[in-house]
Amino acid sequence: MPPADAAAAVADASDRGARVVAVVIALAWHAAIALPAALGARTEFAAPAVVLVGWLLVAATGVLAGVRLLRDAPLPAWPVAALLLTVDAAVFAAAGDRQLFTAANWVWGTLGWFFVLAVWGRRVGGLLALLGAHSAIALVAVLAHGATAPADVARYAMYVYGTATLPVAVFVGATTIAALARQRAAAASAAHAATAERDAAELARRERRERLALVSGAAGEVLAELADGRADPADADVQRRAVRAAARLRRLIAESDDVPDPLLHELRAAADLAERNGLPIDLVTIGAPPPLPVEVRRRLADPLTATLADARGWARLTVVCGPDEVVVSLVTPDREDPDTDGPPSDDGASVTDDGGPTGDDGGWAADDGGAVEHLYERDGEIRWTQTRWRR
Repeated sequence: MPPADAAAAVADASDRGARVVAVVIALAWHAAIALPAALGARTEFAAPAVVLVGWLLVAATGVLAGVRLLRDAPLPAWPVAALLLTVDAAVFAAAGDRQLFTAANWVWGTLGWFFVLAVWGRRVGGLLALLGAHSAIALVAVLAHGATAPADVARYAMYVYGTATLPVAVFVGATTIAALARQRAAAASAAHAATAERDAAELARRERRERLALVSGAAGEVLAELADGRADPADADVQRRAVRAAARLRRLIAESDDVPDPLLHELRAAADLAERNGLPIDLVTIGAPPPLPVEVRRRLADPLTATLADARGWARLTVVCGPDEVVVSLVTPDREDPDTDGPPSDDGASVTDDGGPTGDDGGWAADDGGAVEHLYERDGEIRWTQTRWRR
């Protein structure tokens, strides 16, 4: 996952938790604290119906806003805010002077939390503006009811401070925590990406070193013998070894190519080399190979590459692929040549369970990982070499 996506996911998870908290506080406060107080003092309100209808309207608006907020589809902020401020003014007017500074006048402590739901995800300035408008409405109500004594003014100031600080603290805290979570997640994701790139570079370097060692071993021995005069270039066996080494070199070089189907690419490289040496070859592919590790591809291709280097007359290479199995088969004419009795031994001949080479009757045997099998058969007319990988 890209660092930006990971950071966004962490920030969204943190923000969602804060949203759940805000919705629960708003609705619980409105139902568990405001409603009982309003019902207990309903006979003392100047207009009880206005206070209770206002409570119901705010409750319905809060439920809808909370559900939409938790579904990441919040209601339009300012129409909701305008509705809440309208109810705020109506309830202050309907509460009367006797309930002006009591819990029955529920707009004091409740509306601040619904303001939080209305402007969630926006800047804190919007919440402060709504709380400022709420304080202005309350001040007008205080003056209208004649509560101008120093004690009433102090009480008003305490109510404004006490009912505004908690919503602001939750709003700012949630925003800050989400931002910090985003930053920490982005930093961690970038660090993991850098580690992964470093590990990938080290793996590529190690694979290049191993491939270089294989390439050197494939041709080094025969070239050294030719250079020392210990091998005769006209000798058929030396020529056959040179062709095998060239075929393996070609396949190992093809391993490093960035292609959609590496196995088919490596087999085509071996077939192309055989054609360049004058061998007519048919390559038939059925299906698309699944992603295979380099070692598995080598074990699938090496025995056929070695056999193909010895082929004369013609050859038919068939690759059948499925999601859980890949079968590679090579058919060539058999030759009465005692030097080539049995499978080629220098490029991955199959072995029996006891570790010895298979005879002319062939036989399945697993490689070290138990994933690739090799079958070699000859009947005097054809030679059949097959490798099979099973998941």
